[in-house]
Amino acid sequence: MTPSGIVSSQQPGSSDMPEACGDALRKQGRMEQAIHSYLKAVTFPLSPALCLKLARCYDHLEHHSEVCRWALSLVEAGDDYTTWLAGWALFQRHAVQGGWPVLRSTKVAIVSSYTTTQLCPLLQLAAARLGIHIDLYESSYGQYQQDIIDPGSRLYAFGPDVVILAVHEGDLRLPEYSSTPEQEIRTEVDRWTTLWRLVSERARARVIQHNFALPCEIPAGHLATRLPGSRYMMTQAVNMRLGEAAGHAVSLVDCERLSALIGKRQWRDPRYWNLSKQAVALEALPLLARHTAAVIAADLGLSRKCLVLDLDNTLWGGVIAEEGLAGIKLGQGPDGEAFVAFQDYILKLKQKGVILTVCSKNNYADAVQPFEKHSAMRLTLQDIALFIANWESKPDNIRRIADTLQIGLDSLVFVDDNPVERDIVRKFLPQVDVLPMPDDPAYYVRTLSQYLALETASLTAEDRERADQYRARAQIKELEAAAESIEDFYHSLRMQAIVTPFEETQLPRIAQLIGKTNQFNLTTRRHGMPQLTAFIRNMDYVHLALQLRDRYTDHGLVSVMIARREGELLDVDTWLMSCRVIGRTVEATMLEHLCRHAAQLGCTVLQGTYIPTPKNAMAADVYAKYGFEPFDQTNGHQRWRYDLKARGPIANMFVRSVDSWESVDGMP
Repeated sequence: MTPSGIVSSQQPGSSDMPEACGDALRKQGRMEQAIHSYLKAVTFPLSPALCLKLARCYDHLEHHSEVCRWALSLVEAGDDYTTWLAGWALFQRHAVQGGWPVLRSTKVAIVSSYTTTQLCPLLQLAAARLGIHIDLYESSYGQYQQDIIDPGSRLYAFGPDVVILAVHEGDLRLPEYSSTPEQEIRTEVDRWTTLWRLVSERARARVIQHNFALPCEIPAGHLATRLPGSRYMMTQAVNMRLGEAAGHAVSLVDCERLSALIGKRQWRDPRYWNLSKQAVALEALPLLARHTAAVIAADLGLSRKCLVLDLDNTLWGGVIAEEGLAGIKLGQGPDGEAFVAFQDYILKLKQKGVILTVCSKNNYADAVQPFEKHSAMRLTLQDIALFIANWESKPDNIRRIADTLQIGLDSLVFVDDNPVERDIVRKFLPQVDVLPMPDDPAYYVRTLSQYLALETASLTAEDRERADQYRARAQIKELEAAAESIEDFYHSLRMQAIVTPFEETQLPRIAQLIGKTNQFNLTTRRHGMPQLTAFIRNMDYVHLALQLRDRYTDHGLVSVMIARREGELLDVDTWLMSCRVIGRTVEATMLEHLCRHAAQLGCTVLQGTYIPTPKNAMAADVYAKYGFEPFDQTNGHQRWRYDLKARGPIANMFVRSVDSWESVDGMP
């Protein structure tokens, strides 16, 4: 998210005079006038130097929130280490006083095989940009194994939620050449996976491993690629095997890819290693911090999930209403090929669960023509969850997209070639991220690929079907509007549910839901994979996962409940539901199955807690709605009880519970 409230028609290169004027005013101590001049100089992409100047001016005036805003903008503005460090110092000083919003707080431990002192503040800055407050523990240099192996170490006393293994290629126990490479590789992979297991068992923390960036100094030269037993080839094999072993339980930061992106010589500078045992050069640390923070955000459920796409000069070249199908640039020539490549990349994002929508100032009939008739078009109308083409303002249409799909504005990423439209959305919808599109469409793919808020922690079956599910949501909204009564609407959906205890294969999707769900989430307790595995093995816990299907689509796994048995009491620890099915009576079905399990366990009382957050107000009355009685309120936490003996089990007449899917109208 770039700083809000900034609308500038300046083009790159035209900002020198306002910025120079601002510099002169700042030297004179005239901070408010300097800020006015600097804001005139703002262009996108942002200038790191200009962001820092604005932050320092606001610092002088004690405008806390603006200091934070411009300090955090440095994360997108460039990769200068000293600028980031200055930004972190400013942000730290003003965040509390400015009431800067925090979406998640998490305890992160960095255990390393090299000096990470310079990385830590940059990671905290990059995380803060994503709404994450990090309480940080940094292990001593080279102590990662000791910290993990010793159950009494300071690492475990810290109680981390996330443990980052920041290690480098020099720490691999591989010879320069081996006659038994498979054995060497297997032994090394076993060493790292054993460390993962210990962290998971002793801290129940999520592990994030930095994999191994290969050095550019290879004694065997190009011959190394032909020798399976060379350290060069074995290191690549270790990286690959660690990826396979990580599965859904461990996240990886691909340092090998990052080092190639920035350049091997820039990734590791021998001077830094010789001076301070720092395996990643200062110039590369902002890149590493930004990507590591993106992986943490994905694990915490803070990824964005919806692209809002413009059409003319964004998905194709030219204006369809003026130039017609034959006149737009798509598939032929350099620009035409660039737009095809961009669509291909967008389709790959859809395959990992990113929702695609269209928001275009256009006549609808013109806007859909390329989707229906152009042979080079990669995207189809079926790929688009919601298609809006009219002459209303883009902020209004983007609000409509969020409302129709029932997702937050902070889930959206706006993609438009027009800098004026981008500035308008930045100003009026600051919750929406705006992609800073380049002038040349050849660089569209690279720009989107370097946007990290679409990072995901796992890939589930629900992710692959997300576009269909959200398109069905728009259809269901139309059906609801046409229904004569809410009861008729519910019955017309022909809803079926499969409700089961957690299964191992469901855990990635369950962890994803727990991490991301905010609106219907009674306690917002964020249990990760290690905790979920522990719940399955503990006989005192009841755990329920609900899959929903209706006449339009299979919505997949959409609701989760975890409850603890305490004698005759069954206490709900976690209860949440995907926003895709809010308002569909699914909550009644979850309570219906909780009542069944309570009866089987001999429990006579159900208990639940509502912990209010800025986003879950809609769930505040759910217990009251189904007959629970309030009995205690402490620190804003409202507790509720339901007497099964007196009131009987809860049932839902609108959702049919089944063991396997039955035929539904319009579906097999």
